[in-house]
Amino acid sequence: MNSTTSTSVRIDAHQHYWTIQRSDYGWLKPEMTLLYQDFQPRDLEPLLARHGIAKTIVIQAAPSIEETEYLLDLATQHASIAGVIGWVDMLSSKAPETIARLAQHPKFRGIRPMLQDLPQDHWISAGKHQAPFDAAVEQLLEHDLVFEALVYTRHLDYLHVFAQRHPKLRIIIDHGAKPEIASATWTPWADKIAVLAKLPNVARKLSGLITEAGPRWSVDSLRPYVNHLMRHFGTNRLIWGSDWPILTTDTIYPKWLSASEMLLKDLNELERDAVFGDNANLFYRLNL
Repeated sequence: MNSTTSTSVRIDAHQHYWTIQRSDYGWLKPEMTLLYQDFQPRDLEPLLARHGIAKTIVIQAAPSIEETEYLLDLATQHASIAGVIGWVDMLSSKAPETIARLAQHPKFRGIRPMLQDLPQDHWISAGKHQAPFDAAVEQLLEHDLVFEALVYTRHLDYLHVFAQRHPKLRIIIDHGAKPEIASATWTPWADKIAVLAKLPNVARKLSGLITEAGPRWSVDSLRPYVNHLMRHFGTNRLIWGSDWPILTTDTIYPKWLSASEMLLKDLNELERDAVFGDNANLFYRLNL
């Protein structure tokens, strides 16, 4: 899935926008002082311009169709947004119809069901869900959309079952599946990563790792995890993203970009271009 020539377009493939008064962000609390405020394109676009990031993928942050439509409205207004990953209740009988409707928007690129927040870790692979869930997946395939997985290590076995069941579905795992970098925990994360990497329809986001490392993060603390992802997924299935504004709880945008460039400095130009943009262009079908 790698390109043979550079698009020369850098893409931040994972960022969020929200407006507090919308009130459907159940996880966002007033005590989260750095994050409990509005974050809009006017806040991020100057950073993008300063650091040569041409486009972004904005990711849902609330489990509601209304938020997805709100993000699609923003995408219509702002050229910097190349695509939107929204949310759909995949167990609803209306899910196929909803996906088909959302897919009519030229910047709708897929869905993220926020697996990490669901009460059952095995939800994605449970047999009793298969019929309605698979009907929704068929619509993702019909419209050439992505399934984005927000998961922890404990979900990876179940995600493996799901990915094998749907080998034609492009699956992107957010934040490297959130390894426990702060405690330097290696297994079982590393072993499960290696197993999932054998499935060619699965890619990984190089994003959110500083959040998992915590305020004492360093390039050296991140390096083993990034190297492991590159070793097993290669540079043609790694996709860079910032996770802005969530990353602001532990660092600032240019520091994460600089750290990423240091972590990837041994790659050749085409490989770096792949991680920083070409892979997002291909996986999300952006046609940039």
